[in-house]
Amino acid sequence: MKTITVYLVRHGQTYFNKFNKMQGWSDSPLTPAGIQGAQEAAERLRHLTFTHAYSSDTTRAMHTCELILGKNMNTVVPYTTTPFFREVFYGYFEGEDSAKTWYAVGAPHGARNFKEIIAKYNIDASKDFMNDIDPFHDAETATQYWTRLSKGFKMLREQNLNGDNVLLVSHGTTIRSIVEKFGNGQFDTTVAPRNASVTKILLTDEGIEVVYYNRLDQVN
Repeated sequence: MKTITVYLVRHGQTYFNKFNKMQGWSDSPLTPAGIQGAQEAAERLRHLTFTHAYSSDTTRAMHTCELILGKNMNTVVPYTTTPFFREVFYGYFEGEDSAKTWYAVGAPHGARNFKEIIAKYNIDASKDFMNDIDPFHDAETATQYWTRLSKGFKMLREQNLNGDNVLLVSHGTTIRSIVEKFGNGQFDTTVAPRNASVTKILLTDEGIEVVYYNRLDQVN
């Protein structure tokens, strides 16, 4: 297959981001700063030609993608929304205070916050730890999560047989998870990707390669 170049953008800032609340499958609107961030991402990406655009099916990701496409494109680009690239599902903890939640998740394992969980274990462990303490066990496990994302990557490969450039708007922990899994330890995933930042990955015959992570400057 021809290499597919994916420009992976984190959605703009939302009110749950601003208020430091857990935001997985739950949703909140973009703030004015989030709208501005999406417009700035559009400026950074406008020199690129995309053959297909994708976003998760959450409002925040769709709004960000629509802002980028609206400012970026001289032609109509096929646009697909999909649940495959949603954020991790936090189950019982959706909408809860983030700091309080990650302390509850990490404390039994000697970690006080999300950054310490990642540094001491990894991002996939954080998913399983959360499922363990969710009273309903609805929080997404690492296995459930990667089963879902694998379907998303399969879709990208099947729908872009000629390679070229693809825009994908997704979420902070999803981008971190992809970079941790496929980045070969080159990138510090204890640092969250900033809202409206760009991460570049390649889908090749050999697998997935991360080119860069969490860029807010001009991209190539």
